[in-house]
Amino acid sequence: MHRVGVLGGTFDPPHVAHLDLAEAARDQFGLERVLLVVAGDPWQKRGQVEAGARERLAMVEAAVGERPGIEVSTVEVDREGPSYTVDTLEGLAEPGTELFLILGADAAATLDTWRRPERVRQLAEILLADRPGAPASAANLADRLRADGWRCEVIEMAPHDVSSTELRTRLARGAPVGPDVPPGVVRVAEERGLYTRP
Repeated sequence: MHRVGVLGGTFDPPHVAHLDLAEAARDQFGLERVLLVVAGDPWQKRGQVEAGARERLAMVEAAVGERPGIEVSTVEVDREGPSYTVDTLEGLAEPGTELFLILGADAAATLDTWRRPERVRQLAEILLADRPGAPASAANLADRLRADGWRCEVIEMAPHDVSSTELRTRLARGAPVGPDVPPGVVRVAEERGLYTRP
């Protein structure tokens, strides 16, 4: 079986916590590759996303660089309409492939609001990571999900207290973002005039 991780998000902008999460999942669960899936039309965050889909895609490509086993997927950017995880998983599902959906505990706590969560449960095992500010720990949430029939494991890693909102504010001010944002991401944001404010 090919073991493939799926880490979706708006990536507005992408930062080191995204990359560390992808690598931790890859290493701990023997994933052959982890796909960073950039949301084209993130329906649950409408009105909150600043950079366009193609700009966010370019930033993720710059962030990933040559990291082994970490790849960028355009599946949701290329697809018209709202970006639903269930559609992405159905498109990736094929014989001989085992899918692992990588989530922070904050996102996993809202699974019941997703489109066709019962189908998501059939298609992928959930890999959970702790997130600052999440309503429950990854371990507690994993126990609840398993009780509801989900296949679920916990990624062992220290949570990063990195906020995309704060990073956008710092980029808009021209303030340094230090080690939180890969230099390639900063370069793309500057070249494309992202996060600038009047």
